[in-house]
Amino acid sequence: MTRLRAALVAALLTLLAIAPQAAGAGTWDGKERRALRAYAVDTWASFEAMVYPSTGLPADKVDAAGNRSIQTSPTNIATYMWSTLAARDLQIITPREARARLAQTLDTLSRVERHEWSGMYYNWYDAETGAKLRTWPEPPHNQVAPFLSEVDNGWLAAALMMVDRAVPQLREEARALHSSMDFGFFYDPAAGLMRGGFWDEPPPECNVPGNYRGRGPTVYYTCHHYGSFNTEPRIGSYIAIAKGQVPATHYFKGWRTFPDTCDWSWQEMKPEGVWRTYLGVDVFEGTYKYAGMRIVPSWGGSMFEALMVPLLVPEEQWGTRSWAINHPLYVEAQIHHGLDEAEYGYWGFSPSNNPAGGYREYGVDPIGLNPDGYTSDQERTTVDYGFPPCRPGQPEPTAYGQGVVTPHAAFLALDFAPDAALLNIRNLQTNFKGLYGWGGFFDSVNVRTRQFSPYYLALDQGMIMAAIANELRNDRLQHYFSHGQVARALRPLMAMEEFMAGPAA
Repeated sequence: MTRLRAALVAALLTLLAIAPQAAGAGTWDGKERRALRAYAVDTWASFEAMVYPSTGLPADKVDAAGNRSIQTSPTNIATYMWSTLAARDLQIITPREARARLAQTLDTLSRVERHEWSGMYYNWYDAETGAKLRTWPEPPHNQVAPFLSEVDNGWLAAALMMVDRAVPQLREEARALHSSMDFGFFYDPAAGLMRGGFWDEPPPECNVPGNYRGRGPTVYYTCHHYGSFNTEPRIGSYIAIAKGQVPATHYFKGWRTFPDTCDWSWQEMKPEGVWRTYLGVDVFEGTYKYAGMRIVPSWGGSMFEALMVPLLVPEEQWGTRSWAINHPLYVEAQIHHGLDEAEYGYWGFSPSNNPAGGYREYGVDPIGLNPDGYTSDQERTTVDYGFPPCRPGQPEPTAYGQGVVTPHAAFLALDFAPDAALLNIRNLQTNFKGLYGWGGFFDSVNVRTRQFSPYYLALDQGMIMAAIANELRNDRLQHYFSHGQVARALRPLMAMEEFMAGPAA
């Protein structure tokens, strides 16, 4: 897409106040609906292979041969639970099977070790036994300091809330678990922000001893807060606000961009914006300029930071002057980078398995606050626009290297650019032999070398299942989470705010 076309799209969105998902949702023809459901059927097969029969917990990943990892996390468990709801609603499995699967998972979650005072789950468990991991099961078998993550517990609490609403027979069990989770343990009232998490014993990492709730012994907080607003940890913030565990002002405390003064000149580029006040909180409504668009960036420029949360929260409906404008522009930026700027022929950049081995963050560098960049290629080709007059920039890249695309990123875009997303998905399936297997799309592909990562990850497969279920069942998964107390608490906050996102001047 040319810069002129991107600017025109942004202008139309602003003038008409239309969220693209409103036009795309529910307009799939029969052939497209069958294709999306077929993707879901195959993706669900990967979850069937990931789950340990002894516990009902999914592995973190499963390889092409069906070998499961030992480790699992709260996020993995969450994506399996909502994927089970998706499979039921898409009539891939029966309601009885869905209940049986979820009942076993809930039973295990009621018995695994948790942090007693906060009700939070540890970050890594043995999926076969449910035991808390202290030694990493894969080489080099490093020691694991038991950690309790804000964002991972946010996803798990969200999934439990969805089961609470979606499966009446399991409501009591699901509600008992999510009601016991107190996100106030992560909330630093002095900063108005969430810590990344805490350890319940002294760790080797940088830490800040304390206890924000004043219940139980000292815990050891991460040295960082989650300060960037447009990133996936906001799911935990939303739950905490909805449950009354933190004040509503917390919604406005995270940075949209960092300010435009030299004190903040280390960020990716100099933002443009204005200061506004909501509930007594001064907010810098900053944006980054990219490809004819002004966008509220994420931390790293990746798809799942911006668009995993709206799988569960209708931000684009509640924030008509903020998220409704920004989400489609964020997708447009990813498309522009993949097709026009880097000329990969494909798009969709998000953390995933690296086709060359291991796990890596991928993104579109200019729409991320992080100055080191989540890059789209293996060569880590970054941009540095500078921060005039505080910091000079560097020449822009003349070419990009071996781009890595992950299919889950395109599925996340279905709600905001349906035609472009489905075309990209089909092209990935058609043009890369072996990328699509018995469990759907493998995790990522190097579009230049054609090498792909032969793994299915619970996190990424769960995003695909939720995206498809929302498209084919009228945002039903989103409704399971966001109806009721979540809507009452968050909708008024989102309605207040006006981002500066839109076409660049």
